[in-house]
Amino acid sequence: MSRQVSFLQPEAGVSESDIAVPLAHRMRPRTLSEVTGQDELTRPDSWFSAMLKEGRAISCIFWGAPGVGKTTLATMMADAAGVPFTHLSAVSAGKAEVQQVVRQAKEQGKTWLLFLDEIHRFNKAQQDVLLPYIEDGTLVLVGATTENPSFSLNNALLSRCRVIVLKSLQPSDIESILQRAATFLQQEAPMFNVESDALKWLAAGSDGDARYALNALEALYESDQKRSWDKDAVKAQGMRRAARYDRDGDSHYDLISALHKSVRDSDADASVYWLARMLEAGEEPLYIARRLIRMATEDIGLADPKALNVALDAHRMYEILGSPEGEQGLFETAIYLALAPKSNAAYMAEKRARRLARETQQTDVPTHLKNAPTRLMKELGHGAGYQYAHDAEDAVVTQQHFPEGVNAELYKPVDRGFERTLRERIHWLNERKGRGDKS
Repeated sequence: MSRQVSFLQPEAGVSESDIAVPLAHRMRPRTLSEVTGQDELTRPDSWFSAMLKEGRAISCIFWGAPGVGKTTLATMMADAAGVPFTHLSAVSAGKAEVQQVVRQAKEQGKTWLLFLDEIHRFNKAQQDVLLPYIEDGTLVLVGATTENPSFSLNNALLSRCRVIVLKSLQPSDIESILQRAATFLQQEAPMFNVESDALKWLAAGSDGDARYALNALEALYESDQKRSWDKDAVKAQGMRRAARYDRDGDSHYDLISALHKSVRDSDADASVYWLARMLEAGEEPLYIARRLIRMATEDIGLADPKALNVALDAHRMYEILGSPEGEQGLFETAIYLALAPKSNAAYMAEKRARRLARETQQTDVPTHLKNAPTRLMKELGHGAGYQYAHDAEDAVVTQQHFPEGVNAELYKPVDRGFERTLRERIHWLNERKGRGDKS
């Protein structure tokens, strides 16, 4: 179960014992200088590089997308510190497997580096099992996760581990990795070749996942070791990776956040881009439609009252037409909302009103505003003194509408779009009521 760290080097020729080892493993970097795409950790003056030179290993959580180097960096850490290394996956392992590693460490009297992949799949009780062994030095825990640790890991574990964010690899990074791997494979099969434009296409279609890209290259190699693969031939293999997307995961929330902020910031181009990203990744269009409705009320409001209708119409359009035709309404709405005048005055008025309502729940409705459908209610004075607005000049009356002792300016329109007209209306009403300008 446990093993010392070792690296299989890309050498000319592969022994029979290595034939079954995946290319991605055989191409695993041996030194930090060979790691691609994580400059903040791998450059010579980085804290991580200094730690490895000192022969130390720390408990940490590597947070990043698949295929960005989490396992590689963990094995380098164990190798540099000279400690035994065990790789477990939280998908299949649990408390018993962790305790087995602990027993090995205690029996041998050594600190053990436990690399726990998919650590976010451990529940709170399973995470708690790790705490005392990290605390007493039995284990150096290196967790790997694609999920936000602040949501998936408990605070006690996070306080004992350094969270290290790994960046997604760029297509140029993947292309460099593929070129090295293709050269390595040619040492075994000189007639095998993948043209540069084909490698570039593979890199672009790997969604930042180096492991996926290497597996795709290996599939070409296993398919025909004597062939020169051009771009069209590679495309015909259907090797483009589906975009990483989880409707309940970080990517989901990050993308909708980017869309919302682009709309709020009046960037129509970015708005349709992020909308397209979500749809291409497989997001439910009606979810996006609902969020666009929310944007229309939160960020535009009465600066353009038509915005809400446009968003509602887009929702209805999709319900009628479905995909893909119905998605056009979403793009139209995103553009309209992005370019509309912005105001959150109605949204802020709601928040102020709700807060005031909670604070004044005990106050009574003014008597003159109460309904009086029965004789008893009339005898109690309900409705007495009420001024009927339509009987007044300009339909403007002066009477108290808040409860006794309560008064607040909740709606504060901005000087943009239709709210400029509303602002002027409020100013006029205040003058008619003798209140002065409260705008």
